[in-house]
Amino acid sequence: MTIFEAMKARHSVRSYKKTPLDEAAIQTLQAEIDACNKESGLHIQLVTKEPKAFDSLMAHYGKFSGVRNYIALIGKKDATLDEKLGYYGERLVLLAQTLGLNTCWVAMTFGKGAAKSHLSIAPGEKLVCVLALGYGTTQGVAHKSKPMDSLCQTSSPVPEWFQRGMEAAMLAPTAMNQQKFLFSLTGNTVTAKSLGGFYSKVDLGIVKYHFEVGAGKENFNWAG
Repeated sequence: MTIFEAMKARHSVRSYKKTPLDEAAIQTLQAEIDACNKESGLHIQLVTKEPKAFDSLMAHYGKFSGVRNYIALIGKKDATLDEKLGYYGERLVLLAQTLGLNTCWVAMTFGKGAAKSHLSIAPGEKLVCVLALGYGTTQGVAHKSKPMDSLCQTSSPVPEWFQRGMEAAMLAPTAMNQQKFLFSLTGNTVTAKSLGGFYSKVDLGIVKYHFEVGAGKENFNWAG
């Protein structure tokens, strides 16, 4: 499965089987987490066989069941943290999908205290959200997307690479499926901005990773 195929196949899953993670999948995920941390300076961590973070009132409110594994998205507190965690977190989400695993982005509806007891969080670092991880009881449900022309501003003709990037961005998960982002193109420079809303900076990182995969990093530059 290619990453773009994973984008199409991947949907949020809240209910998981008791099946333990395959050891080869754990090793592959851990290697990618190590690579992401080295590249970004983040402190992302994989936790397995740990049910307490999703055995809280908030987790039950979020309709989670059977979650025993998760990826904790942690980094040093600064203005770029949320977007960076969105970018690298989605990189891990899509890798997990290629490994036959299901995921769900979780910001509020998990037990932060229980999760923190299994994590290493240094002074000045923050746990922003987690990725529920495992073998889903279903493959989730696709959500409708807004029309492409409402998510970007361009002048004609639109380059093929930009079209591909937008198609990938439209497949990105966003909080409450609100897709509060806007891409614009000037020459070969792309601007992506958040239009506000719940966890909007995390969403921006997610959609920027999708856009890069679809468009090809070699075809454009990010503004700024």
